[in-house]
Amino acid sequence: MLPRRVAVTGLGLVSPYGGNLDHFFNRLLAGESAIRHVVTDDQPQPISMPFVSCQDFSPEAALGKPLASMMERFAHLGVSAAFDAWADAGLERQPQDPAERDAWGCEWGTSLGGVQAFERGYRDMWIKGRTRLSPLSVVLGMNNAVNAHLSIQLGLGGVSSSHVAACASASIAIGEAFRRIRAGDADVMLTGGSDATLTYGVAKAWEAMRMIAPGEGEAAAQACRPFASDRGGLVLGEGAAALVLESWDHADARGARIHAELVGYGGSCDHSHLVRPDALGQARAMRQALRQGGLQPDEVDYVNAHGTATQEGDPVEIAALRDVFGAHAPRLPVSATKSMHGHLLGAAGAIEALVTVLALARQSLPPTAHLAGRIDPACEGVDHVLTGRQGTRVRAALSNSFAFGGSNAVLAFRAAPASLH
Repeated sequence: MLPRRVAVTGLGLVSPYGGNLDHFFNRLLAGESAIRHVVTDDQPQPISMPFVSCQDFSPEAALGKPLASMMERFAHLGVSAAFDAWADAGLERQPQDPAERDAWGCEWGTSLGGVQAFERGYRDMWIKGRTRLSPLSVVLGMNNAVNAHLSIQLGLGGVSSSHVAACASASIAIGEAFRRIRAGDADVMLTGGSDATLTYGVAKAWEAMRMIAPGEGEAAAQACRPFASDRGGLVLGEGAAALVLESWDHADARGARIHAELVGYGGSCDHSHLVRPDALGQARAMRQALRQGGLQPDEVDYVNAHGTATQEGDPVEIAALRDVFGAHAPRLPVSATKSMHGHLLGAAGAIEALVTVLALARQSLPPTAHLAGRIDPACEGVDHVLTGRQGTRVRAALSNSFAFGGSNAVLAFRAAPASLH
């Protein structure tokens, strides 16, 4: 059997800009940062750092109080985004045909999962001296909570898997969902990622690595500056994004709207260092995605870069892009939208894949914010998108995710035919 084509038919998100797709993408096109300086005192000691928070999100309003009470925040965000993607795809909440149930599944990514539940438990035991924890502690903290709830709520009888690979978690989940449909093992897959990282322990761990960008007050909005000569590190955030993937024939038969086509998935491991990235490993993943998608380098009109604004990571990614795209690299539009929505860790690949799909569907490119006039000479050699570009031709695009541990995942998308007319 020939590999099946895979359509993206549903999109959903919970972001600091809200959940409306048009509003979210328009804010990115305008270069509007959602990064703010936060000070929280609901921890053993105050946390003070630039952060991206979905502060207007209400779990009870989105999910109802009974369901919300069974979840930790990363699941609140993930399940809500997934429900919106399911609705956007126009699919039934509970398929009646048993055969359909068995061919519909979920692959989800997270890095830290229910870390808030466990940290709360540790605090109760070791600081407050309690000897009993909530009986929900395990189910609140388990990393597969999102795909478990989604399978139950939506009647998904196919595979239900979670993926944990640091910052590549969501992209791997999306890639594995793609592979299942492509191979004929599934007709519909709900996929994406979510993380909620604002805990005292997580903040102090990243702070100890000296990788968190400084920034207080109004300066926090520009704290994350990927590819800039004065970049100071990453900005953590919380959020979720979800995609509904569907075999092209299945989507076409029911008259579904197709946002874009997912055509390739590349994965590799640097196999060299736990935290130091390697251009050769990243290039292998990009080449695999291009090859699987039948794409030539000069057909790619956009790359949503991993671009975390770390000193080592940014030049390595640009070196990998120059290696893969060769003579096309100086004309290759590249942007890192983490400069505006922050680094969502295990959810990063999902929100960036969603941004890439919207770029194809709307034929517009979001910028790397705060980069104009600041490009590091070591990060030159590509066409950095400095301001939003609307009404430009975007035939195909890549979304890059490169993680600690050397895990690399790259997703290749093509524009749906309707988007190019």
